[in-house]
Order: sequence, then C-alpha cells, then structure tokens
Amino acid sequence: MAMNGIRDLIRAQGLRPGDPLPSETALAAHLGVSRPVTREALRGLATLRILDIGGSRKARVALPDASALSLVLDHATYSRGMSIQQVLDVRRTLEMRTVGLAAMRRSDAEATELLDITARMFAALEGGHTDLMELDIRFHSLIAKASGNHLYAMLVDSFWIITRQTWAIGWRSRATHQNRRDNIKCHERIATAIMAQDASRAEAAMSEHFDSAVSVLLRAGVT
Repeated sequence: MAMNGIRDLIRAQGLRPGDPLPSETALAAHLGVSRPVTREALRGLATLRILDIGGSRKARVALPDASALSLVLDHATYSRGMSIQQVLDVRRTLEMRTVGLAAMRRSDAEATELLDITARMFAALEGGHTDLMELDIRFHSLIAKASGNHLYAMLVDSFWIITRQTWAIGWRSRATHQNRRDNIKCHERIATAIMAQDASRAEAAMSEHFDSAVSVLLRAGVT
C-alpha cells in the first residue's frame, strides 16, 4: 500500500516534522506505483495530518495534532451509540492521570496560564456559553500539555469535537448561577493545586470536577 510505503520511507530516512519528502516522481519510482496512486497516497496522509501539503504542493512531514483522531472518536461515539456518561468516564480516566503529572511537571508559565484561564472563566460567566466553553477546553488541554507527555495531550485534545457538541448540554444542566460559579471554582481549585505542585490535591479536585459533571447530568436525565 502506497501510504504505508511513504510512512516507511519517512522513518527509514529519519525525516522529522517540517522536512520535505522526495518529489512525487521520485516517490512513485521508489514505491513502484504510478504518480496518480502516489498523489492519492500523499493526500490521504495529509488528511491524517501525517503530511503537510502547502500551497507549493511540496509534501513535508507534519507536526502531529489531534484533528484526525478527533474525527475518528466522534464517528465512533456516534456509530456505536455511546452516551455522554461513557465519554466522561473515558475522559476521567485520562485526566486523573494528566492532572497529577501536570502538578509535578508543569512550567511556571503553564501554571500561571491555568490560573489566568480560571479568572477569565469567572469574567465570562455573565455572557454566553461559547466563550466559557472555549476556555474550558483550553483549560483541560493545557493540563494535558503540562503533563509532559505528548500522547496524553493528543488523547485529551482528541475529544475536541465531542466536547463542542455536548458541552452546552452539561452547562444547561447547571441551572443556577451559583451552580455554574461553583463549577468554575472547582477549576480554580485544580489550577491552584497545580500551581502549588500538589498532585494529590490536584487529583482530588479533578475527581470532584468529574463527580459534579456526572451528577448534574444524571439529575437532568442525561445518561
């Protein structure tokens, strides 16, 4: 398969993100396939974010991100009829680990940004939910990044599409202003524990966060 052949070539030649691949003609000769087949393989790898094909059409190794995995997870949850509660269960498993690692490994800049995000969440509480949703997604993404493990960061970020589709359901389920404010205060406790590099306290706050999310949804009849 041409796509596998190109991936093998990337590894054999030790190519890194940003490095160019051989020309389409050279790749076709190396793979023993036609140029149209090679071109289709390059496009497929670009869709998966393994390659980056810019305006010059020169294929380069891409810096991996979670966009392709996010599409796969979204399709999997839809096609298998998975519930929001099931999604939260998986996220909880991941994020209980990332928050503990973040408390131990975070940089000063990451810890400061987490606290800044919570302050912005409080400020956004009086407005629409869209700004709050984006801040919430950024908060959890930054914790995963601060864990120091790129795979955790990709896995947490891969829930982007699902989260954007379901976030408003959870927010509406927090019917009172105080309940919504309490939710943000829980984020603040997570950020404060990470700033203090207290892994146990960070994990306890994250557990409280997911417990609250699950119970609120259950009370609203969302299973």
